Amino acid sequence: MQSNKLYKSFIYLSLSLLAITVLVPVAWVFLASLKENREFYGNPWSLPLGLYFKNFADAWGKAKMGEYMLNSVIVTATALVLLLAIALPAAYCLARFKFRGRKIINTMFVTGLFINVNYIVVPIFLMLKDADVFLNSIFGSGFLLNNLFVLALVYASTALPFTIYLLSSYFVTLPFDFEEAAYIDGAGYFSTMLKIIFPMARPSIITVILFNFLSFWNEYIVSLTLLSAAGGKKTLPVGLINLMQGQQAKAQYGIMYAGLVLVMLPTLILYILVQKKLTEGMTVGGVKG
Repeated sequence: MQSNKLYKSFIYLSLSLLAITVLVPVAWVFLASLKENREFYGNPWSLPLGLYFKNFADAWGKAKMGEYMLNSVIVTATALVLLLAIALPAAYCLARFKFRGRKIINTMFVTGLFINVNYIVVPIFLMLKDADVFLNSIFGSGFLLNNLFVLALVYASTALPFTIYLLSSYFVTLPFDFEEAAYIDGAGYFSTMLKIIFPMARPSIITVILFNFLSFWNEYIVSLTLLSAAGGKKTLPVGLINLMQGQQAKAQYGIMYAGLVLVMLPTLILYILVQKKLTEGMTVGGVKG
């Protein structure tokens, strides 16, 4: 009994220390974003003397963080829609039907889990560049580089292996009784998938949406490479790096931290809203009964 209490105390202490290491930097960034620039030359750990919201207005307008955020919203939303439109039916077919070549397709998707998109970003860039040269020779202009939709398409394509693997693993655990009942009532495969399977797999789908949202929203390398035109469209992480470099040179630290808050805030809000469903998606293996 005594050893059990010591073990629990150790676990609670470890989790508390871990929480502190995560929460303190986040809280410090939020507080620093409300400071005037002169306050940074004193004690960096001091509380702000007031609420200086002008940092957010300057970051949003003068540093173009509002424009960058809009680009990130467009890219992330488009990538998620494309990803779910392809991954959900594909995972359903791979999990619920047996057909020739199913094992090979599954193996290919599992293999794709070990390919990091950052390692293949240069070949992707060169392929798009060569395609743009070809399109330019025919139509007089290319559109594959510096295109938000193409960036979203690359995001969705590279996220397919993880998404299909996770969804199909969940679909396999669901009982066939509900589908058989739907077939008896005259429902087709498509309506059964939409009205029976997808609602049952909602926790897993929400988990996939959150993980991919975080990945797309915070992605930097691919966005920097495919949106490389000077003065062109940029997503929020790329714009944030430019802001940090510019504001450090000007010593405008409040604006820099305000930009950091603008990047973090959507992910924190989304996580708070779907935290319960995320936990269910990672722990529930199907319907019990």
